Amino acid sequence: MSTNYNVTALHLVGQDELRRRWGWFLGLGVLLIIFGMTAMGSAALMTLATMVFVGWLMIIAGVLQSSHAFACKGWSGFFIDMLTGLLYSVVGFMFIANPGATAMTLTLLMSMLLIFGGIFRIAVSLAVRFQNSIWLLLNGVVNLILGIAIWRQWPLSGLWVIGLFIGIDMIFNGWALVMLGLAAKSLPKEDPTA
Repeated sequence: MSTNYNVTALHLVGQDELRRRWGWFLGLGVLLIIFGMTAMGSAALMTLATMVFVGWLMIIAGVLQSSHAFACKGWSGFFIDMLTGLLYSVVGFMFIANPGATAMTLTLLMSMLLIFGGIFRIAVSLAVRFQNSIWLLLNGVVNLILGIAIWRQWPLSGLWVIGLFIGIDMIFNGWALVMLGLAAKSLPKEDPTA
């Protein structure tokens, strides 16, 4: 009996807060949908911008790590720390210097990941029967088809795939927040006497 009470109590935690702020969830969801559609509409620009952004993050991380290495010179891991920082910085500069080539390389890796991940999921779903293994099989087939489609259009796909995937992710995340906001709007008020 107490277990059911705990599960119910956990379910109600924050429900009133969620109901009060439903508009924020809805607004953020709509904004993410708009951003996602914009990203999909300019997938090549989004892909290049992402590569430049990641490059700058790597440079900043590299500078911080190298600075940390020099701040802790007496530590036995000084050279590893310093070399790691330098590696981050060099790779970051490479990302920024040629974001198109970087995007193409990452897209090829993403394609291979989808292909091999799809083959693995298909093999597992056929070899090991479990409840709802059909969904794993479907996931594997979709991954395999996506991977092959990206690979067959490579290197051109390298210019738009990353931006497109980021846009799709934003749209799905936005829709999830919109649905959460609409559901939260209709939540009942918490009973303060309970």
